[in-house]
Amino acid sequence: MKTSFDLVADERNAGQGKGASRRLRRSGKVPAILYGGNDKPRQIVLDHQNLLTLLVNEKFYSTILSLKVNGQVQPAILKDVQRHPAKNQILHLDLQRVLENEKIRMTIPLHFKGAAGSPGVKTQGGIVSHLLNDVEVLVLPKDLPEYLEVDMSAMNMNDMKRLSDIPLPPGVELVDLMHGRDEAVVSIHHARAEEAEAPVAAATTAAAAAPAAGAAAAAPAAGAKADPKAAAAAPKAAAPKAPAKK
Repeated sequence: MKTSFDLVADERNAGQGKGASRRLRRSGKVPAILYGGNDKPRQIVLDHQNLLTLLVNEKFYSTILSLKVNGQVQPAILKDVQRHPAKNQILHLDLQRVLENEKIRMTIPLHFKGAAGSPGVKTQGGIVSHLLNDVEVLVLPKDLPEYLEVDMSAMNMNDMKRLSDIPLPPGVELVDLMHGRDEAVVSIHHARAEEAEAPVAAATTAAAAAPAAGAAAAAPAAGAKADPKAAAAAPKAAAPKAPAKK
């Protein structure tokens, strides 16, 4: 069975509670659980800094890991990662044991190629919409691919590829297709009218706003009320005197 990453863990006593988990995290450790494979769940502890380094690699999520616990090596796959909502911190990991003769369900990434050179983009001016970025497969561990490739080099305007159009390696099944769901994966289409008109509308609005702003600066603010005290304090014009009678 081919593995891609080595992961070292320590045994953790079960039933320690949330307080113990918080203490582990403060000491740079990550609580985790290993389950499946016809054996009871096992509480383990991993190094936080090492996990941060591994989790930036796309392959870590879609390949079989070599997990060593107290000197015993167990093939496993990553099933879930709990992260802190505000910090760059891993809170908990779920790992599943892997057996050679037992199929596993894994989510693996899609890799798209040939989009820039496709007729729909290069000569017809279309834009690409990725509708799916990964898929779930059912496969024996020995047949697990790192990714599935979607070739877009022959796609024209308004073409679409679905799950059934993805070539599959031997022994690999798509879970959605097994349940009758042939989802759309990627398409090439015209830019929407509002997307094309947005730059023109923005330029027109900016041009119209410029003279309006100048006029507003020159004229007094509309609706401003005169100050009655200021008006009373202003000197009044003298009324003309009537000519004296002779």
